[in-house]
Order: sequence, then structure tokens, then C-alpha cells
Amino acid sequence: MAELKARLQADLAEAIKGRESVRMASLRMALAAVTTEEVAGDAARELSDAEVQRVLTREVKKRREAAEAFAGAGRAEQARAEQDEAAVLEAYLPAQLTDDELEALVTQAVAEVTDQLGAAPGQRQMGQVMKAANAKVAGRAEGGRVAAAVRAKLAG
Repeated sequence: MAELKARLQADLAEAIKGRESVRMASLRMALAAVTTEEVAGDAARELSDAEVQRVLTREVKKRREAAEAFAGAGRAEQARAEQDEAAVLEAYLPAQLTDDELEALVTQAVAEVTDQLGAAPGQRQMGQVMKAANAKVAGRAEGGRVAAAVRAKLAG
């Protein structure tokens, strides 16, 4: 079993014993998403820590989007609940990159693609640069941030 999944299960048991309702609900939903991912496809399989991390990232993103939707609809209490759940799940994810760190990784990715192509990449090679950048970022920044940084680097 993935170490991260085992930690989620242990923390869920602890939250149940401590009667921490928000933490308990968040961890239950996260573990349900992990289990759903494990049984998706042709055959059931164990997820690696990296795959569990991707599931958690997706769940955090869902909570943020729901919080924004609730806030936009004037439902502050539900928005706060979604933000609290996102905060619980974020504790299991690696620290997010700062803008400077992200820019440095994108610069490295552009340099790698430049070496491969023999010329500086343009907007048409954004996919290649994104592939290299995402390999370096490894889930420590949202895809939208990475794409914006790559676009800015290729335009400038």
C-alpha cells in the first residue's frame, strides 16, 4: 500500500476518535476518491504515492472551485466549509513552488528544449516546453501557473 494512503487512513482513524468532523469528512472523501481511482480502468490496482498525490491535488482543486462558486452565490458558510476541507487535504501535499522557483524551472525547461531543437522554442513548441517543465515541477504547482509561466517565457 502507498505510504501516503496508509497515512490518510491512520489520520482518518485518529480524526474519528477525536471527533474532528471537518477533518474526518475531508479524509473520507479523499480516500473515496483514491479508491475510485484504484478501481477505475480494466483491472483494480494499487496507486503509488505520486498517483495518490495527484488525486489529492485534484480534490483540493475541486474544493477551491466549489468555494469560489459558493462565495459568488453569496453562500459564505458553504464556501468556508469547502476552504476548510481544502486546507486539510493540502497538508498532505508537497509545498507549492514560489513564483521565482517556478520561473527558474521553466527557464531550465526552455534551455533543454533549445538544446534538443537547436534553436530557441517559440509558441508552437509550447507543448514540448510544458512537458519538460511539468516533469521538473512534479505536482508542486498548478498546471495553470506552469502554463502561464511557460507562455510568458516563450513570449519574452
